[in-house]
Amino acid sequence: MPKISTLTVVGAAALGAVVYSLEANSDPLPPDLTYRPLATLPFSQVKEIDEAQKSAVMQRQLDTLNRRYDLSNRPEEGAMMSGGTRPVQSGVRVKLPDGVSWDSLASMTPQEIREKRLLPEGFMPLPHVKQATGGQVFPNRQIEEINRQEARDLRRFDVDFDLPDHMTPEFPPPIFLTTHPELGDVSRGQLLTIKNHYELLNGIITPVQMEGLRLLLTPFPQEEFNQTEDRKVAGQSLGVACLDCHANFSTNGAFHLTPDIRPQASRFRLDTTSLRGMFNQQIHGSKRSLRSVEDFTEFEQRTAYFNGDHVSATRKGANLPDRTNQVAMMAQMQNIINFPPAPKLDMFGRLDRARATDRELEGEKVFLGKGRCADCHIPQTSFMDNNMHDLKLERFYDVGRTINDFVAIPDGPIKTFTLRGIKDTPPYLHDGRLMTLADTVEFFNLVLGVKLSQQEKDALVAYLLTL
Repeated sequence: MPKISTLTVVGAAALGAVVYSLEANSDPLPPDLTYRPLATLPFSQVKEIDEAQKSAVMQRQLDTLNRRYDLSNRPEEGAMMSGGTRPVQSGVRVKLPDGVSWDSLASMTPQEIREKRLLPEGFMPLPHVKQATGGQVFPNRQIEEINRQEARDLRRFDVDFDLPDHMTPEFPPPIFLTTHPELGDVSRGQLLTIKNHYELLNGIITPVQMEGLRLLLTPFPQEEFNQTEDRKVAGQSLGVACLDCHANFSTNGAFHLTPDIRPQASRFRLDTTSLRGMFNQQIHGSKRSLRSVEDFTEFEQRTAYFNGDHVSATRKGANLPDRTNQVAMMAQMQNIINFPPAPKLDMFGRLDRARATDRELEGEKVFLGKGRCADCHIPQTSFMDNNMHDLKLERFYDVGRTINDFVAIPDGPIKTFTLRGIKDTPPYLHDGRLMTLADTVEFFNLVLGVKLSQQEKDALVAYLLTL
């Protein structure tokens, strides 16, 4: 039986490749390419098949990660995340192809890199651990804490979280409020849940914000966590809460697949973004370009929860929050989440020369000038530009390349994410393909063609740590 299911997985990828090559005037495509197919086997049989496949699925992903990255635990000396509980990881972790250096690679044209297949594998999109199924996957620390506080099970029987703990954000992340900057971290070192939120924040937030927080912490049915036979958790599930992924309004590294693309084989992995600084963001969703946090909050019930499939959502029990009485309160709570303190920045996002080191100041100069980082990440607007940009990474590789059943097509425009507090939210890029800030600098050095020296790259990393 597992053999049959494996064929299904391979078939999904092959189908994706076929779809990629189809012309617009071809015959109609199967409906399952847009809609989630209904379960055709009993739950017990699906679970048995998935569990039998799990070790091979995880080993394949582990082999991919080890081929791409150095995942060893090498902290950056003296650099801690904002809560002070986890060091920032150092160095470039993406592995180079044989026979090239970062400098020699940066001297080549995109066409030459594509023809010689020299783009480092770690710069390619990072596949979901099980592309054919997809869905939300939570890190172990989140699973264990939610189980301890709420006795709610977030552990899937078909896959595990795939990155080592030291490559993910500190847990639980600190919480900073725009309404009470004098208090600093208000989390008291705890993960906010439906069980403790009132005790932690009563007297600090307003009644409307408290109700918004309660809703953000209330679990609702979701695609892989629900009561039907079409789930990936052993028992009938109450579902997931918004802050199961956006832990303490930051991120815990949980991932799923973008809801905005079909077929399944070409849906890219989506790393959970932080909600810090929501008050200054004018577009939401990596590709959806929603223009208000209210829209984002309301539509997440269709998108992050149910992959943008309202048909599947209706069967499992979608939560449809009331725009005036619920969505507005959830939005108000999100809009008071502040960035972590950055004592070396002034009110315009520029380094205070009296506090910054010479190396950090050199990094800021690169950021604003030769590195072209500030073309999109504008300091005065919280290091973003509220726009979407297309990096055109497909210049460097053959479109349609398949990685663990994921068929790579061009990313297209993706929104600019803020860099405030960037040291707190690894891994980086919208799919989490870059493990460290040094990886990110090498990636953009190649993609933007800015040809930075090693000294300039090191200075840029030092500057990013101050944000």
